[in-house]
Amino acid sequence: MTTAKVDDEALFMAVDGGGTGCRARLETADGKVIGGGLAGPAATRFGVEASWAAISTAFSNALDEAGIGRSDAGHIHAGIGVAGLSRQGAREALEAMEHPFASAHFATDGEIACLGAHGGRDGAIVIVGTGSCGLARLSGQLIKIGGYGFPISDEGSGAYLGLRVVRAAMMAHDGRMAMTALLGEIMGRFGDDPGNAVQWMDQATATDYAAFAPIVVRHADDGDPAARRIMQDAAAAIETIGRTLFERGAERLTLIGGLASVIESWLAPDLRRRLSPQLGDSLDGAAILAGRPAIGR
Repeated sequence: MTTAKVDDEALFMAVDGGGTGCRARLETADGKVIGGGLAGPAATRFGVEASWAAISTAFSNALDEAGIGRSDAGHIHAGIGVAGLSRQGAREALEAMEHPFASAHFATDGEIACLGAHGGRDGAIVIVGTGSCGLARLSGQLIKIGGYGFPISDEGSGAYLGLRVVRAAMMAHDGRMAMTALLGEIMGRFGDDPGNAVQWMDQATATDYAAFAPIVVRHADDGDPAARRIMQDAAAAIETIGRTLFERGAERLTLIGGLASVIESWLAPDLRRRLSPQLGDSLDGAAILAGRPAIGR
């Protein structure tokens, strides 16, 4: 992954094409935002055409807000992060799409998150949300740890918490482990009937499992022993990803994602002390990918 080289008069279109929505932001070289746009999901799992349609809608909305027509966008450099860009043929197909910009650089959504988190410098991130993944940029090389998809991967994530708690609730229902307030609440969601849980399982997605994560966190805060075990196991999984990234040469490590602050409080003290603050978000990373100088926000 390389960033663009541009002149001082250029503008920068940053696009973060995620699985739940797509954001775009038009900026000057000093980071002043002059336009923004939103669109629907842009992950390539919905198809490359649908992904590009969402990306185009988002950046067109940002151009409109800035009062710039597509035909006048030849001085704009774009950095576009896309969830699922590593799927076979996705990058090539998106790079072949017609666009109005002077240049367009593509990267995965994880790559722009890493660029933003460390202000364009080398560093590593562990994403802890519905899924989980470790990523590092070191001397121009990209290192990925995990993130292969739920349920075979994504350890320590929201989906992982959900899977663990549903499994524990079923075991408690059978008498194979002690029933707790957490496990009773989970079984109550299924009408205390394992058959309902099995029927739900047949259709459940990672997002469905992750919906149980806030319940686990709440009960863990209340001291529920089953919830605490699940949180400890999740934190241990995230610790393993983080320590592996340090072993691979990362000097900075940042946790990001919807569960990052929760999981951080469960990590071992020595690892928490080694964490670095997030310097910017995914759109900052996309702007850096486009060639905008790294700046502090």
